[in-house]
Amino acid sequence: MSTLPEKDQQIIDAHTGLIHRVVIACENPQLVPDLEEILKQAEQNDWASLVAAIRQILAGKRDESMLFALDEEDRLIVSTILRGLQNAATLPDLQKGFDAGMAAPGLAAMIHGSRKGNLETLKLLSDMAQQMMQAGGDMARLAAVLRPMIQGEREPGILTRGMSDKGEELLQAILVELSRLDSE
Repeated sequence: MSTLPEKDQQIIDAHTGLIHRVVIACENPQLVPDLEEILKQAEQNDWASLVAAIRQILAGKRDESMLFALDEEDRLIVSTILRGLQNAATLPDLQKGFDAGMAAPGLAAMIHGSRKGNLETLKLLSDMAQQMMQAGGDMARLAAVLRPMIQGEREPGILTRGMSDKGEELLQAILVELSRLDSE
């Protein structure tokens, strides 16, 4: 039995937040205001090739020829981003090993954008919600409260009902980020 699929999945799981953020930023860069900071940090941590490829994607390049210059891990991340841009349903599952610090700002930005009437963001969020519903557990519960959050619900007791501690942590982080976005 090959360990490559497991290794690939671990790589994707570790970078799910970044992958989602890049896809969101391609649709509407204002929804991910901290992406540039994240890319600078990644560059400082010797991820220069990956960051260069992501910057090309953000600039509109979708040509898979950029994959040839990347190592195996970077190639996997970039190809996942490119697939996600073509079909949001192919984006990695946010529930698997999600990091609230990475996932919350992206989800909050999408909720905020949808609340402000951005139809592209609403469509992307809808596609993600379908994927989250299929994942079950906390992700399904989060998907179920996306609409109330778009409509302005911010009461943690209502929104976190039935969630595990980890789900509540993610939702709380989303609410903190929404509060910041709403005050801008």
